[in-house]
Amino acid sequence: MQRIAFYLVYAFLWLISILPFPIFYFVSDCIFVLIYYIIGYRKKTVRSNIQLTLPHLSKKEQLEVEKKFYRHMCDMFMEMIKTMSISKKEIQKRFVFKNIELFHEFENKNKSIILFYAHYASWEWSPTLGFYTKFKGYGIYKKIRNPYFDKMVRDIRSKFGATLIDTRATTKTVTENQHKGILGVYGFISDQTPAKQKAKYWDTFMGHEVPIHTGGESLARSLDMNVLYMKVSKVKRGYYEATFIPITDNIKAEPEFEVSKKFIREVEKQIYEAPEYYFWTHKRWKHKKAQ
Repeated sequence: MQRIAFYLVYAFLWLISILPFPIFYFVSDCIFVLIYYIIGYRKKTVRSNIQLTLPHLSKKEQLEVEKKFYRHMCDMFMEMIKTMSISKKEIQKRFVFKNIELFHEFENKNKSIILFYAHYASWEWSPTLGFYTKFKGYGIYKKIRNPYFDKMVRDIRSKFGATLIDTRATTKTVTENQHKGILGVYGFISDQTPAKQKAKYWDTFMGHEVPIHTGGESLARSLDMNVLYMKVSKVKRGYYEATFIPITDNIKAEPEFEVSKKFIREVEKQIYEAPEYYFWTHKRWKHKKAQ
């Protein structure tokens, strides 16, 4: 039964993916009306997060951020589907790496790279970095329970050469690659909250003290890897730019948790610049300390 459902859904999504962009984004607009006005998907969480972290904005401005976010979220969901059929030429036009030379500088140091980025703007098209790197690309993701849909997501996200690693297998895979001399670039989306009982480091994020993921930093430190932040900005609908920001090329010289701190500062700065492109549906502040 799961297999039948999978093939039906896959066929439907494929048909959606081949729509011309004007019609494609019209469908996204329709989904926005359904998700925002009728279903109200996680609206309580989104509104609470925005009010909590952007108190300097008026109620009207907060509502504008909220609506723009939902429109963007629907676009992003649709753009993941578009990946099923989009050409290399088209996606390279729509997801541009502005300073790829900095990334190549880090590659030339002949050490594997931890690439931090956030649930901001677009991460679904970031695996196109594989077109430009001589390193093997890996993305860390959380496995989906349904094996058919898990395979579909892996196929979509690995279309441009990246290999997906389940979060539970990350340390083992990265360590084995290092021992085999395989140079890799490992994408970590590290702005979500870790389990409170596993939190090793707390920092102020958007005005509130919360636990911070440190897994990427721990791996980089133990295996002597370089660290970059990939800042993704939305230029206009369907078009993105990625800029690389150096975190460290000498992690042994960095104080403990300094890399995680630098990462979260970059994410915070980007959210303040254009909050509508952050993924507000996550319960990022559920473990915040009382003020």
